[in-house]
Amino acid sequence: MSGTPVLEAIGLASGYLPGQHVVEDVDIQVPAGEVTVLLGANGAGKSTTMHTLAGMMPARKGEVRYDGEVTKDPLHVRARKGLAYVTEQRSVLMGLTTRENIRVGGVREEDVLGHFPELEKRINIRGGLLSGGEQQMLTLGRALARRPRVLLADELSLGLAAKVVTRLLQAVRATADEHGTAVLLVEQHVRKVLKYADNVYVLQHGRIVLSGSGPEMADRIDEIEGLYMHGTEAAA
Repeated sequence: MSGTPVLEAIGLASGYLPGQHVVEDVDIQVPAGEVTVLLGANGAGKSTTMHTLAGMMPARKGEVRYDGEVTKDPLHVRARKGLAYVTEQRSVLMGLTTRENIRVGGVREEDVLGHFPELEKRINIRGGLLSGGEQQMLTLGRALARRPRVLLADELSLGLAAKVVTRLLQAVRATADEHGTAVLLVEQHVRKVLKYADNVYVLQHGRIVLSGSGPEMADRIDEIEGLYMHGTEAAA
């Protein structure tokens, strides 16, 4: 990792009930200008890790640091400091047009279209009539238009065609390269996402079991996919 961590977890333990940890002793760094990927089978603890890093739930043990400072801020405070969190549920207002959704998001239309020019021809179409891929482009485009310092994205590609997944990952890669955004992705398309990754962590049963650079982990793809065949936890 060559960049400075904007967001990091040190010895992180977190869970939904006191004394019951879904993730344990997790160390993750999300450097500026790099795409970091968090992999693991369903139930491995990926979403719990993301929720804790975003400030949606507290760390039970360990620390979350933002710009090197320990933070316990909730999501809305971290958002004011430059964190954007895109969940697997697309945040599109179905009764509003694409243009109106952009306006409600408080960003400029040209900035969203700069990331996803495909949306220009759909600018006056209501959100409910957009395809799933177009809805996700709109959701991600609004987040990227804010020029976040750090972007957390949980399962961007859920239920989408391979071509759309490629466009989403290209946009994320470009914002890291061009704007120095620190990116953390949770993604199930393992082979595809490794093409865009600088750093990779693999979770199993709530613990980091593999980590390395994108190229290093691409060479261990069979090992990574083998981990997906093992058991899962009750919560993710």
